[in-house]
Amino acid sequence: MAISLFNRRKTDNPEMTFVDHLEELRWHIMRSLIAVIVGAIVVFINIDWIFDQIIAGPLQKDFYTYKALCDLSTWLGVGDSLCLPPPSTEGGLQTTTFGSQFMTSITIAFVGGFIFAFPYIFWEFWRFVKPALSPKELKSTRGAIFFVSIFFFLGISFGYFLLAPFTFSFLANYTIGTSHILIARPTLADYMENLIDIMIGSALAFQLPVISYVLTRIGLITPSFLKTYRKYSYVAILVIAAIITPSPDWMSQMIVFLPLAFLYEFSVIISVRVFKRQQEKDKNW
Repeated sequence: MAISLFNRRKTDNPEMTFVDHLEELRWHIMRSLIAVIVGAIVVFINIDWIFDQIIAGPLQKDFYTYKALCDLSTWLGVGDSLCLPPPSTEGGLQTTTFGSQFMTSITIAFVGGFIFAFPYIFWEFWRFVKPALSPKELKSTRGAIFFVSIFFFLGISFGYFLLAPFTFSFLANYTIGTSHILIARPTLADYMENLIDIMIGSALAFQLPVISYVLTRIGLITPSFLKTYRKYSYVAILVIAAIITPSPDWMSQMIVFLPLAFLYEFSVIISVRVFKRQQEKDKNW
C-alpha cells in the first residue's frame, strides 16, 4: 500500500523521488509532533486544574454523570435504581515510586496535547495522502477531516462521561467475601492507564460510520455485505467491548456494546443511502 501510494504521488509529480516523498512525510510528522508538543505545554501549564477538574472527575461524588443518572432515575420514578455509587477510594490514589506523579503529569500533558491537536494531525495526514487519491476517491472523502474529528470527540466524550464512571464505580466497589479483610488501594498509574484506554478506545470505535461511508463510496463494501455479516459483526463488537472495558462485568460491556451496535446500524443506513445515490448517478450517466 505504501509503495502504491508513493507510485501514485510520483505520477502526479514526476520530479519527486522516493527520498523526496520520505522527506515530505517527515515534515508532516514533524509539524504534527509540534502541534502535540504545543498542546502538551498548554496542558502541563494548567496541570493542577486539569487533574482536579477533569482527570479526577470520575472519582468525585459530585461528578456530572452520577448526578445526571440519579436525576434521570427520579424523573422516571424508579427510585435510586439508576444511581451509581461513586468509586470508593478512601485515602485517594497512591503512588509507589518517587517519579510517579511527575511521569503522570507528562502522560496527561501529551495525551491531552494529542486529543486537542487531533484535527490538525489528521489534516496533516490528509495533506500527505490527498495527491495520491483519484478524483473518485477525493469525492468519496469530502468532509473527512470534519466528520473524523467529530466522531473522535464524540468517542472521547462517551468514554469519559459514561463508560469511565460505570467502569470505575464497579471496580472500586466490587468486593470478594464478607470479612472485609481486603482493602483496595488503587494506584495513580493504574487509574490513568484505564482512563486513557477507555477514552482512546472509544474514540477509535466511534470512527465506524466514517469508515463505512468512505468504503461504500470507493466501492469496497455494499449494504448487502454489511447486512449479510451483521451477526458476525455483533460478535466482533462484543469482543471490542470486552477489550475497551477493563472491568469484566456484563453491564460495562453492554454500555459499550449498545452504542457500537447502534453505530453499526447507523453505518448500514449510511451505506444504503450512499449506495443508492451512486446507483442513481450511474443510471443517469
